[in-house]
Amino acid sequence: MTIESLQLGMDTIWVVLTAAMIILMEGGFALLEAGFVRNKNSVNIIMKVFADIIIGTLCYFTMGFALMYGTDLMGFIGTSGFFLEGDLSHLSLPVSLDAFWLFQAAFVIAVISIVSGAVAERINFRAYLLFAVVMTALIYPLAGHWVWGGGWLGKLGMIDFAGSGVIHALGGFAALAAAMIIGPRKGKYSALGTSTIALPSNLPLASVGAFLLWFGWFGFNAGSTLQATDVRIGHIAIVTMLSAASGGAATLFYTLFRYGRSDAPSVINGSLAGLVAITAGCAFVSNLAALFIGAVAGLLMMAVTNWLEVLKIDDPVGAFPVHAASGIWGTVALGLFASEGGLFIEGEWYLLGVQLLGLTALCIWGFTSTWITLKIINVWVPVRSTAEEEEVGLDISYHGIMATHASSDFIELKEHITE
Repeated sequence: MTIESLQLGMDTIWVVLTAAMIILMEGGFALLEAGFVRNKNSVNIIMKVFADIIIGTLCYFTMGFALMYGTDLMGFIGTSGFFLEGDLSHLSLPVSLDAFWLFQAAFVIAVISIVSGAVAERINFRAYLLFAVVMTALIYPLAGHWVWGGGWLGKLGMIDFAGSGVIHALGGFAALAAAMIIGPRKGKYSALGTSTIALPSNLPLASVGAFLLWFGWFGFNAGSTLQATDVRIGHIAIVTMLSAASGGAATLFYTLFRYGRSDAPSVINGSLAGLVAITAGCAFVSNLAALFIGAVAGLLMMAVTNWLEVLKIDDPVGAFPVHAASGIWGTVALGLFASEGGLFIEGEWYLLGVQLLGLTALCIWGFTSTWITLKIINVWVPVRSTAEEEEVGLDISYHGIMATHASSDFIELKEHITE
């Protein structure tokens, strides 16, 4: 066995393993969102996450990967690699194309799951399936091409190591557009403008979901090296841990001193905000910078959550504050704290300018493309569930079953025989 073949084997194992860690994050999304919503909508959350994996995998294989990593056309779109066939010789990969595709497919699944939480408890399931197709086959792959696939933002020098901008800011603004179009849950805001709280069904479940996401994030960030022997892996892991802990600490102490109690949902989302924020610069910022980035992300998440309440935009799981706000901050923070080219480190403005330009493009694209897509879908399939479906719960309305049943419950099955 040669050194080259051993290296290839190690890199392949690393990439496949970290891809599996990212896919496991879907379990985190499922538990987190199911714990945050009411019991009558838990199965619907699980089914949307399964749809994310199923549709995301198939659409990215048939079309999305080609648009993202195919031969570049004018800096905006890829044109080869549909069904992983055709000319992809321009890709210089340390692992096989199959392993690289699997890793990237895990990313696209995560993007659509961000939108899922923002429209929880009131989106028509059929409309969601249609939107998932467009998001994973077109919206995300085009944005990914601009930054990672040889497109115009990458050529300008935008850096987003593992996706604070491409995945989280884009997905967060898509979630905002979807929440605005679909509207708030029934009873969320009174005629007088006051907000009511829909209590989470199971916070321990949500916390386990957050822990799974936290675990998977090490694959998300460190796996983006694509090489098992990359000396940056240890540093990427520690700044990921520090930023998450700092984001959680900021929200823990803020709520403790502001409200006299430490608010569990805020601490959960604060830690996730820290993870989102460090994703762009995890390979390029120091440990101390990571602590600052995470703390700011946690507090920013709290501020944006309150801002959405003022605007009466219903986001049941905090998708926009966690992913969009923190993703924007993390992408900007890279321009400030990067060891090479960072404004605060080397006094250079160019990287920060490119980061801001890229963020503007990604956020506008995520919002407008989602808005247009849902408006078109609504022509054929109503994007909003009916008042009756929402009242009964989406579990029964769309899936015919509840999440939990008493052991004494029986269902009578009647056979209808047609003569």
